[in-house]
Amino acid sequence: MSVSGKLAVKKRTQQGSRECARLRGQGLIPGNLYGHKQDNVFFAASTADVLSLIRAGIRVLDLDLDGQVEKVLFREIQWDSLGNELLHVDLLRVDPNEKLEVEVKVELKGTAPGTLSGGILDHSLRTLHLECSAIEIPDSIIVKIGTMEVGHAIHVRELEIPPNTRVLNNPDDVVVRIALPGAEKLETPTGEEGAQPEVIGAKKPAEGEEAAAAAEKKK
Repeated sequence: MSVSGKLAVKKRTQQGSRECARLRGQGLIPGNLYGHKQDNVFFAASTADVLSLIRAGIRVLDLDLDGQVEKVLFREIQWDSLGNELLHVDLLRVDPNEKLEVEVKVELKGTAPGTLSGGILDHSLRTLHLECSAIEIPDSIIVKIGTMEVGHAIHVRELEIPPNTRVLNNPDDVVVRIALPGAEKLETPTGEEGAQPEVIGAKKPAEGEEAAAAAEKKK
């Protein structure tokens, strides 16, 4: 289950690439808050505070916006091209009990005996598409492979899923198998390991601060 964190932010009235660059130069990160049919809010937060939450694996936040606290979820985290500098964050308003569709990473635990006898570990499905409440999003789905021999496979239907969580993937999808050397790799969709869970179906604002003006006109 995701642990809730806290983040204090300040509303900002200026948008655009120059303003964002100015904020970053002051140790602040620009962000956008939206969802629940409420107005989008542009804010600035301490870059150090946001990085601390991200590194701790925090996904659900109690957001303090100029003294008003509401529950939010990291929707998108933007980095520079090298993945070193945090550029922007999008936060989505959530009801703690509402159901969300999210992508959660699959984490393998143990060493498969089959790999010690020449088998090839084929981790075909690296994320799962789940439906659960905002406060019950798992950090990852653990798959134990300590008894897998060559030719063995673990399917979605065999996974241990947390209570109150529904898997939306095909039950017959192969998550991991121990293949013979030279065996053809299964063509199963994969996701990026270690990525923050993505909320599916949430209406997302236009990309980047440069699109802010267009978004404001639609209100």
